[in-house]
Amino acid sequence: MSGPEIPITDLAARLGRGQRLMGLDLGTKTIGLALSDVERRLASPLETLKRDKFSADAAALLARAEKFGVAGFVVGLPLNMDGSEGPRAQATRAFVRNLAKLTPAPIVFWDERLSTAAVLRTLIEQDASRAKRAAVVDRMAAAYILQGALDRLNAAALG
Repeated sequence: MSGPEIPITDLAARLGRGQRLMGLDLGTKTIGLALSDVERRLASPLETLKRDKFSADAAALLARAEKFGVAGFVVGLPLNMDGSEGPRAQATRAFVRNLAKLTPAPIVFWDERLSTAAVLRTLIEQDASRAKRAAVVDRMAAAYILQGALDRLNAAALG
């Protein structure tokens, strides 16, 4: 592994009962946030933060994590369609390396390929206006990422 993140298979052991996870969709201009319920079964969109300098982004993120009792983070990793990592994935890894220095909370990556496309398709099917889609897509993509990780955690717990 190339950084401070842990495998998703190790995440459950690092969490206590009733502790939430936060999903992050890191964009170049915004960070979409999502929150799990305390049973870690359902992800809900939380908000979209406008990107600033890393220190301001991290402070805003960690303040929300503390407010909601977040014990771990699931960060969307923007892989290329062939599974390789490009500049956006490298930037995401750098963000996580820096964030890990500021929190003891475990951080896992989740493959976010096509998450934004899936969310946009859903919003278009719901006839959401372009302005409405732009306002909610990042936090909904974060929820999509987090839900995928929650489903994997719950399947592993059952299996």
